[in-house]
Amino acid sequence: MPAHVDPETGQFVTSDQCMGCHSAGSMGLFYDMTAVDDATGGLINLSPYSTWVSSPMGLAGRDPIFFAQLASETQTFHSDQVALVEDTCLGCHGFMGQRQYDADQRAATGNCGEFTRELVSATPWPSDAPEAAHANYGALARDGISCMACHRMALGEAQTAAAAALEENACAIERQEALNAGLTGFGKTFTGSFLVGPSDELYGPFADPTTAPMQNALHITPQHNSTVQEAELCGTCHTIHLPVLHQGKTIGHVYEQLTYAEWAFSAYRDGTAPDGALPHGAGATPETCQQCHMPSVNDDGTPTRSKIASIQEFSTSAETTFITGPDAIDVPVREGFSRHDLIGLNLFLVMMAQQFPDVMGIRTQDPMMGALAIDPLDYTADRIVEQASHATATVKVTNVAHNGDGLEATVTVENLVGHKFPSGVGFRRAFLTFEVLDELGNTIWASGRTDGMGRLVDANGAPIAGEVWWKADCSARISGDTRPHQPHFQVIAAQDQAQIYQELVRDPGDGPNPQCGLDAGPVGELTTSFLSICAEVKDNRLLPHGYLPVDQRIDIALALGADREMALDAGSTAVGDDPDYAEGASSGIDNLVYRVPTEELTAVPASVRVQLYYQATPPFYLQDRFCTAQGDDRDRLYFMSGHLNLEGTAAEGWKLLVADSGKVGVP
Repeated sequence: MPAHVDPETGQFVTSDQCMGCHSAGSMGLFYDMTAVDDATGGLINLSPYSTWVSSPMGLAGRDPIFFAQLASETQTFHSDQVALVEDTCLGCHGFMGQRQYDADQRAATGNCGEFTRELVSATPWPSDAPEAAHANYGALARDGISCMACHRMALGEAQTAAAAALEENACAIERQEALNAGLTGFGKTFTGSFLVGPSDELYGPFADPTTAPMQNALHITPQHNSTVQEAELCGTCHTIHLPVLHQGKTIGHVYEQLTYAEWAFSAYRDGTAPDGALPHGAGATPETCQQCHMPSVNDDGTPTRSKIASIQEFSTSAETTFITGPDAIDVPVREGFSRHDLIGLNLFLVMMAQQFPDVMGIRTQDPMMGALAIDPLDYTADRIVEQASHATATVKVTNVAHNGDGLEATVTVENLVGHKFPSGVGFRRAFLTFEVLDELGNTIWASGRTDGMGRLVDANGAPIAGEVWWKADCSARISGDTRPHQPHFQVIAAQDQAQIYQELVRDPGDGPNPQCGLDAGPVGELTTSFLSICAEVKDNRLLPHGYLPVDQRIDIALALGADREMALDAGSTAVGDDPDYAEGASSGIDNLVYRVPTEELTAVPASVRVQLYYQATPPFYLQDRFCTAQGDDRDRLYFMSGHLNLEGTAAEGWKLLVADSGKVGVP
């Protein structure tokens, strides 16, 4: 092990080691990095630790949805390749545990380890339990996408070359070759396969950092590094390149997730990477991932001003013996301090953490500020709801009119985010609920209505095609070979039709020589397995503004060290001749027409209304977890999702409202 790595403590430390300084209130005397919560009068802890710890990034190592997915992958989908699946998936969700285990195994045996689900649960008690010896790896893994995952990342040619010489990156280089063979440069880092700098360095965005406090506390030197402000910092994990597994073999590779690429092909791209300019330059409205997900401005648009640590400074603390001088330890106020909100729209996970903290093993009170501050989970939930309602999408209804056959209206949905909507893991979805109302506000016709479980249903309350994948007893799939689902609509004229913005994929099928890829035929079943993705069946997710045509996407993909497939996979699938999805014509919108037959109107229509909803974990996805997994991880998710109380919350009915047109009168 290199001299700069302490063999007793290893390469990584958990966020608890950072919390002492990078959370507000650590001194109990003054409260930098806070704001007053208007609703409760309590303090909001806006520090890096507090905003991160309750985010999906902070919860990634304890996420019950992820672990149920992992159980399905290893028990049903790929039970013949358990070690490969667990080590691959935990390389992101349990990053520090997996990296430390690899390094230690290589130092001891000469070979990289295979990090397992069992190691994530390892704890030091009881001390004579077999897993107690691995408790440090469990603690690191359960810390999720933690501080050291991002603040030690090496990006760009020069940094990567220096990091490649470090022994602790040897296993990460093996991971790059296994998952990203044939890719180069930034492409090698996909699926969380980035290299890290020396264990005694941490990287941040501000020049001239105060170094003495961190050196004295952790023997680590903070350094300025502008790459932490670049989108590629996020793109390493939000470009997921996975093997396609079939009957014990790898039959190809596929991009499971392309959030970074979607941004890089949109009007929001900044036209640069760590090593310089990219083809076709910046988009019309350049904005990095961090500018949305780690805002450095206040709600009124002014730059944030704050210290980024809370320590015993010379100028703010009582005089003590042997205190170091102000030049060495006083922390400056920084303009543009970024909140580590790191949120999307996964309110459902955050509410599980709120209601079942003991099950997830997390705190429900700010550890540094106690009763003075609101629960960080409450802060995160509020930010998610705010982002959903103000910064995600809009809907409107126009051209409402009677025609010879009934009532007609045009609905326009506009995507406001810098990538597809929804984005991220492929099972996320959004859908439209279009209602015709009488003069009393009663619904007399609807497309996209839901039941109490969030399933889309028809006029009789029966789930529409694609909402239920399994028989109630999980004994068999329902018409799996025909892949029932809602297609992309340009016109909706029935109550058992719904516009769902989603990605659906299929597995390789049962044949000995499956054909996968963009031109593969219609065989196999719809799947939620990340490592069974053979071909797309549908991808009508809303494109971002200014989405580039495929030839320009290819230019950028190749410049990033990726391949043509990344640019091609980032397109749309099964959208027909819809002009809103035409190559190079994206204005971030989708227009569709609702035609309501006269004979289905049971009263005189007075108004229409459309709402856009989001589901991070749709009912069909949850059912697939419950029918394809067993054991503790499956049972945990079953209990939490079945007992989650959403009544009166923004997620009531297992759906999150994103946009609402309001009532629009019928002429």
